[in-house]
Amino acid sequence: MRGARALVLASVLALAGCAGPVSEMPGRLPPSPAALPPMKTFPARAVAAPMRSNVQIAQDFLDLSFRMESGRPLAVMSRFEGPVRVRVTGAAPPSLGPDLAALLVRLRREAGIDIARVGADQSAEVTIEVLPRARLQRLVPQAACFVAPRVSSWDEYRRARRSSTVDWTTLIRRERVAIFLPGDVSPQEVRDCLHEELAQALGPLNDLYRLPDSVFNDDNFHTVLTGFDMLILRAYYAPDLRAGMTRGQVAEVLPGLLARLNPRGAQRSGGLVAPTTRDWIDQIETALGPGTPTPRRRIAAERAVSIAQARGWRDTRLAFSLFALGRLSLGQDTDAALAAFLGAGQIYAARPETQVQAAHVAMHLAAFALSSGQPRTALGLVNESLGAAIRGQNASLLATMLMIKAEALDALGRAGEARAVRADALGWARYGFGADAEVRARLDEIAALSPGRAG
Repeated sequence: MRGARALVLASVLALAGCAGPVSEMPGRLPPSPAALPPMKTFPARAVAAPMRSNVQIAQDFLDLSFRMESGRPLAVMSRFEGPVRVRVTGAAPPSLGPDLAALLVRLRREAGIDIARVGADQSAEVTIEVLPRARLQRLVPQAACFVAPRVSSWDEYRRARRSSTVDWTTLIRRERVAIFLPGDVSPQEVRDCLHEELAQALGPLNDLYRLPDSVFNDDNFHTVLTGFDMLILRAYYAPDLRAGMTRGQVAEVLPGLLARLNPRGAQRSGGLVAPTTRDWIDQIETALGPGTPTPRRRIAAERAVSIAQARGWRDTRLAFSLFALGRLSLGQDTDAALAAFLGAGQIYAARPETQVQAAHVAMHLAAFALSSGQPRTALGLVNESLGAAIRGQNASLLATMLMIKAEALDALGRAGEARAVRADALGWARYGFGADAEVRARLDEIAALSPGRAG
């Protein structure tokens, strides 16, 4: 289930609110939406193979496949046995078709799954039903999108949602699943939902905070399926495994299976990773969850940092704790926020598989630099991180960084370059943020960070 995704950009909004009164907001966009630049999208590109040892990947596979996100254990592994056909129902936005087609190509090529799209009126193992966001969240308030077993429509799910019919723990062989996603959100959010929910419809049902390179992680830094994710799905559908196998049976097969599918992983060092404890997860969920007052959320983030340090974690779990603390300290304690972001960035930057996370931190630090009158520093931070944002195919992150870059260039007197960068940012913003009003709001918020724009 994909939760709220506001974490990454919330600090930019908070910083904009701290930038001081704006006497004359610059007119960045033409009045006519038709004059906006065309929406930009990412071309197909090769993804990086996982960089961890097969010993660690086997542990990840088992923990992903034999436990729910809630912590409930799964007695056996469930999967489809045979070809998987996908249909789309409801009012799908124009971007869904191309993004789904690209994802299905990847699943066939990289994961070896026999999967294809069929017409909306045909029978299918996977139904993707598109709904208005408000209708979806009236029934499931905490979900941006989700997947359910043994149903093929929203009405069917509504009737069965409190019954064992949609209980994944009772499933052995998957025959029908439905993915419910909103159609009135940005193209990127639709695409992100497609990637995460189709991956769970096909494969593992759990998320693990310890994973540095996966959409199967509730930190939500990765928005499209990674090389690790495709390896997990390829193993999940390998002929060596079958629906109904127990954890012990799968554990016996995995070493040989991974040695065949990922021979480089057999040569890498790295042992088992300490499990993520429930007390840390509870604090992180409190820190990031809606409906909790900000002071309590910040206390929860501080506790998450303390737990991670006490457990001896020096990996992405500590970094994510610091990232959450930095976000929640904005507008309250700027020094604490900056220190937390710097700590998170140091951990992320040290690992090749966490460059996307490092780019998110760099975006926040660049916003700090811009708002404090250091445009050269802001420019350097953005330029160093643009490649990671592009490789991660995160248009909202990329657009935000380019908007910061444009403001930095303006502050340095490089107006011509700033105009070109800003136009590029708008094209990505149309994919990342969607509605023209959202694009305008983001651009003005970033402009408000620059001291030169303030009254």
